Amino acid sequence: MKSRAWILVLLGLLLFITPVSAAEGAEDEAATASDAVRSSGLSSSGIAMISATIGAALVVMAGGYSISRIGGSAVESMARQPEASGSINGIALITAAMIEGATLFAVLVCFLAVFWGRNL
Repeated sequence: MKSRAWILVLLGLLLFITPVSAAEGAEDEAATASDAVRSSGLSSSGIAMISATIGAALVVMAGGYSISRIGGSAVESMARQPEASGSINGIALITAAMIEGATLFAVLVCFLAVFWGRNL
């Protein structure tokens, strides 16, 4: 199931990156990289938005996975040693908060890339 999602993401990116017409690329063989981007229909701000969206999605998925692993491990260890549940709960909460802070910072950096890309 995950491989199908990645294939769809890659096909969607190829849709945005491929040139509008092959004849335009064949006419001018000495096209620069900026001409290739213009012929694909994407500006630098469009590329920044796509990359920021993908980056934010990856960061949120990784943060959610990490916090779920912490929660699952904490519940499992509390079930094995109920007398230590208070300290385990506190450590898990602090660790999850640190991961959430790092995730929020990374998403903020991704959104700043969008605004930086608009000013290019």
